Amino acid sequence: MGQFQIEKRKDGESLVVTVKGSIDEDAVLASVGFDGAQTIQLDLDKVSSINSCGIREWIKWLKTAPPSSKIVYKNCPKIIVDQINMVAGFLPENGKVDSFYVPYFNENSGAEKMVLFRSGNEFKDGELKPPPEVKDEGGEPMEMDVIEAKYFKFLKK
Repeated sequence: MGQFQIEKRKDGESLVVTVKGSIDEDAVLASVGFDGAQTIQLDLDKVSSINSCGIREWIKWLKTAPPSSKIVYKNCPKIIVDQINMVAGFLPENGKVDSFYVPYFNENSGAEKMVLFRSGNEFKDGELKPPPEVKDEGGEPMEMDVIEAKYFKFLKK
């Protein structure tokens, strides 16, 4: 598992928080403040895993954000999407998902690919608009490798 790292930087009026590695009992989230930011962008692209202790700490940490703030999840890997769908409060009431990865697979070649779905492009207002075709490196068509009703459940919230 990757070592946990967290970085903060200001981007105009937003606070961008980049989370990397494993969110578990060793992840130190409580010491990372939100500096009163009204928009908090959480870049989760490099999160490698999360366990039950990490989930608990994550939810506690997000509760320390200003109540009027907007929390935006970006570049969510599948493990984060799974938590959003299963764990109440993992995506707070004032949170929204801006982008997330969807696994694709080609049965013939065994190729796997993660495709980034972005708000306003591949999904909008709870509606899914997947790309018409995803191809592997050999040009073969790939299929979504998720149960759509379960994986995209969070879009309906």
